[in-house]
Amino acid sequence: MHFPFLSEDKKQRYVAHLAERAKAWPVPCEERTVETSRGRTFMRISGPADAPPLVLLPGGATSSLMWRPVIAGLASRYRVYALDSILDVGLSANSGPVKTVDDLVEWLDELFRALGFGPDLRLMGMSHGGWLAANFALRRPERVGKVVLVAPAAFVLDMKLSIVFQMISILFPPRRFWIRRTYRASLPGLARTAAGPAIIDDMTEDLALAFECFGVRRLTQMVPPLKASDEELRGLRVPTLYVVGEDETIYDPKAALARLEQVAPQVQRALVPGAGHDLPWSKPAELGALALEFLG
Repeated sequence: MHFPFLSEDKKQRYVAHLAERAKAWPVPCEERTVETSRGRTFMRISGPADAPPLVLLPGGATSSLMWRPVIAGLASRYRVYALDSILDVGLSANSGPVKTVDDLVEWLDELFRALGFGPDLRLMGMSHGGWLAANFALRRPERVGKVVLVAPAAFVLDMKLSIVFQMISILFPPRRFWIRRTYRASLPGLARTAAGPAIIDDMTEDLALAFECFGVRRLTQMVPPLKASDEELRGLRVPTLYVVGEDETIYDPKAALARLEQVAPQVQRALVPGAGHDLPWSKPAELGALALEFLG
């Protein structure tokens, strides 16, 4: 069965590509797939078997491999479960309709129960994954102990329309041109670093290949992130750390911090200098240190 890939050949091509990329995972890793009523979930597990669990949720159009720059530090203290989303690129797949944030929360809740996690679970998400982590904490506060939100998409502020239009552009050919252009526009800080152009080239190839192997329809099924209301922000009672780069591109970071300070002062906040929507790649040491200090 090749779902959600377009064919068995394309599935094998994509799996081989990810296996090659995974060779750069810097710590020992166990790969596991867990079945739930919502579909199968692929994850990469690193860290001591007896350490507390920490689940990582990837950004949109990325897989668990996006956490390579920070996994070593996190796995030094936690049993880290880096997931592939069931509605995105990677090796997970939904087995039925997943159309709302409540569907995604139910998927995670069932998955966490299958893995035997208790209320000491830590949850960390980037961009779309940060938005999902925040919504899980809102809807299942008894299931999670602490949450780290890394530049969550739209949860605090709506995304800029210019960024939304750039994301739409990648649906059209020549696809690699538009994907690379979008990454350079949304990750300008990374593009200016010595290693940045090569990282962006790799990310471009990963996403372009995903389009070739999954098709456009699969990659447009993502549940769109929506801004939280004031009531929802005030209701976020799980200890939460919000981390954003001072050069964040998908919304105004200072306005986001100001809204949190006014509406949800219980949320801890951190502004990282010299970073945009590229924290795991441009500032992995700083991001890892902030997360570990908060998670305890």
